[in-house]
Amino acid sequence: MELIFATNNEHKLKEIRSLVDEKIQILSLSQAGITTKIPEDFDTLEENAHQKAGFIHSLTGKNCFADDTGLEVTALDGEPGVYSARYSRIGELRFPEMEINEGNIHKLLFKLRNITNRNARFRTVISLIINNQEFKFEGIAKGTILKKNRGKEGFGYDPVFQPEGSRLSFAEMTLLEKNRLSHRAKAMEKLVDFLNSL
Repeated sequence: MELIFATNNEHKLKEIRSLVDEKIQILSLSQAGITTKIPEDFDTLEENAHQKAGFIHSLTGKNCFADDTGLEVTALDGEPGVYSARYSRIGELRFPEMEINEGNIHKLLFKLRNITNRNARFRTVISLIINNQEFKFEGIAKGTILKKNRGKEGFGYDPVFQPEGSRLSFAEMTLLEKNRLSHRAKAMEKLVDFLNSL
């Protein structure tokens, strides 16, 4: 089975390919020959995943899936949420001079500097379009936000997110260790179970 994944993010591709059976071939946008910018206009993860998958499907007519992921911090009323990937580029507090991942973490830690409740969760929503039908899958990883970066692996907010049940940040884990706990892996497991049931 061949599925187009609506991303060119090598980290996401590596994570997801490590989870699926070898019978399922995951193609990135570039591997599928898609160079068009994918719209992402909505204020919820569910709507963005739906929009991205729908766009790829309408463009190619092929089976595909898209994900949208957000870090939701309790003390910040769910921020950065759907804006996680561009957090340091929006709002009144911005850090455009920094590399975007570095800026995102810097802004998050700055906003939490005097806050003791550091509970947070990563949430991934996957929209799969297969045989012209849409299915959605969700994965959640609960944890806490650390006070400083730890680890060099992973991407995004991984250096400051410590999942429940672990003493390591996501960025201190191997991919195998992260896949036992991560939001994306949990959503993908549901997707893979569904594909295997077809």
